[in-house]
Amino acid sequence: MSTPQADETPAGFAYAISAYLLWGAVLPLYLKAVSHIPAGEIVAHRIIWSVPIIGALILVTRRTADLREALRSPKMIAMAALTAFFVSINWAVYIWAISNDQALDGALGYYINPLFSVFLGAVLLGEPLSRLQWAAVALAGLAVVVLTVEEGRLPWVALALTFSWGAYAFCKRKLPVGPNQGFFLEVAILSIPAIIWIAWLGATGQGRFLTGVPLDTWLLVGCGVVTAVPLILYANGAKLLRLSTIGILQYIAPTLIFLVAVFLFKEPFGTARMIAFPMIWAALALYSVALFRQARVASRPVKPVAN
Repeated sequence: MSTPQADETPAGFAYAISAYLLWGAVLPLYLKAVSHIPAGEIVAHRIIWSVPIIGALILVTRRTADLREALRSPKMIAMAALTAFFVSINWAVYIWAISNDQALDGALGYYINPLFSVFLGAVLLGEPLSRLQWAAVALAGLAVVVLTVEEGRLPWVALALTFSWGAYAFCKRKLPVGPNQGFFLEVAILSIPAIIWIAWLGATGQGRFLTGVPLDTWLLVGCGVVTAVPLILYANGAKLLRLSTIGILQYIAPTLIFLVAVFLFKEPFGTARMIAFPMIWAALALYSVALFRQARVASRPVKPVAN
């Protein structure tokens, strides 16, 4: 068994793997348990109950100075509002997918996402792609075409998750603040419309919070925990691992979602998916090989230039 690289730690692996296990196995089951509640209400509670958790973490780690500085910058608040918009769209689509027996399309979206991020980097940032990376992107695109032709419709859930998370990750890179402070800004901004929405649902008798069903109330409160904890674990793991390592570990979550969808939720795995998913897996294999090659080149010592 190989040991971690000098710039990686066992704690980093523990944090990252724990985050992906929670995202891939725990979150789908939790969202299935609240699938009788409308997606909009669940999103609102994910936002509201994440605020005290991430706020407490920032207080404990004494990063309030960074947060105060961010709050004084209109540009940073505007960027946080943009990332908040994209992540809320991602949450809403994923919750809807779980509630409507489309978790497989959710898994597909998160499988495609790293390839879409590579494509975004090439198109918007001019980042050069290797032949393997272009082949991976092309193969993933072809898989979407296969699904569209075979099923007679675009896999909109997968595409919405891919685009929303890819846009979120792209904009997040432009947010010059730590991941925990950035997440706090996002949920703090979103908490204003979330509170208004919950209040309106309660006033019109449509809400499930504090309506005489204690289990629903506690499950909605728990949405904050299943939202904030994996993000906190991931943020800490990402700081202790190389980007290429995170790039490989991120496949854990969609793989677990795939297994949960097929074996626990009993979603149909038809002909189109039998063709498309292996194509996506092959694309990710090419992408992984390209990542390893890049990491190997980056780790080579630079030879001194002779005078």
